[in-house]
Amino acid sequence: MRDTVSVKPEVKAFFDDDSHTISYVVKDPSSNACAVIDSVLDFDYAAGRISYESADEIIRYIEENGLELEWLIETHVHADHLSAAPYIQEKLGGKIGVGANIKVVQDVFGKIFNEGTEFERDGSQFDALFEDGDSYRIGNMEVQVLHTPGHTPACMTHVVGDAAFVGDTLFMPDAGSARADFPGGDAGTLYDSIQKVLALPDETRLFMCHDYGPNGREIRWETTVAEEKAHNIHVGEGKTREDFIRFRTERDAQLDMPRLIIPSIQVNMRAGHFPDPEDNGTVYLKTPINAL
Repeated sequence: MRDTVSVKPEVKAFFDDDSHTISYVVKDPSSNACAVIDSVLDFDYAAGRISYESADEIIRYIEENGLELEWLIETHVHADHLSAAPYIQEKLGGKIGVGANIKVVQDVFGKIFNEGTEFERDGSQFDALFEDGDSYRIGNMEVQVLHTPGHTPACMTHVVGDAAFVGDTLFMPDAGSARADFPGGDAGTLYDSIQKVLALPDETRLFMCHDYGPNGREIRWETTVAEEKAHNIHVGEGKTREDFIRFRTERDAQLDMPRLIIPSIQVNMRAGHFPDPEDNGTVYLKTPINAL
């Protein structure tokens, strides 16, 4: 990968307290171009109601700073929040991009949710599907895409200048790594993906998709490759692949499913769109019994 750490994108973070998700606006310092990474749609699951406060905050920031939105990036198909990408796209434009293995996710979860033949499993709901090694531009900045599966098959890390947006591949050093037991996940594959991220230059800024403030510390979302290599509790200090697989497998067996996995997957595998309304004009989401 070409050394582009001299390029330093401007990064504005937005923290969603309900899902502990961090969304980002990434701006080219030499133009008004920007991208939004991992936006959040507010969802009251108990009431079945959506709202747009989190997305509107991002939209206001972009408009007030005179930015031009070029991309809406999903680092993966999230299981803990619904994407607001279509809503933001409707307001500001831009293209929605995700990893090309969205097709694998759509095939797996299309079966779990018993989606009919009208549900396309070719990723066509998205504007761009990224393969490992692909690149795209935010203004004058080149973004390089790394396929980093293990948490999900479609996980991608987006590297722009001295910044990398890792999705759920890594957490902050004191939080370790994401689970690898979702359909299509694999602990050994996740370890290998983390090594790809840690092979970036030590000074690379790493931006997390989630933080839960372990041990009561304040929420944080930015670290560096050097800090992760030295201090990550799951993979740092020379921990081996075998150590990681053993730990991750044992740990994942103790975890509950994310609270919003059932609605999130159904929406996010459609690029943030809901299923079509039924004949009474109402949109419904399914709850498969004993399928996850």
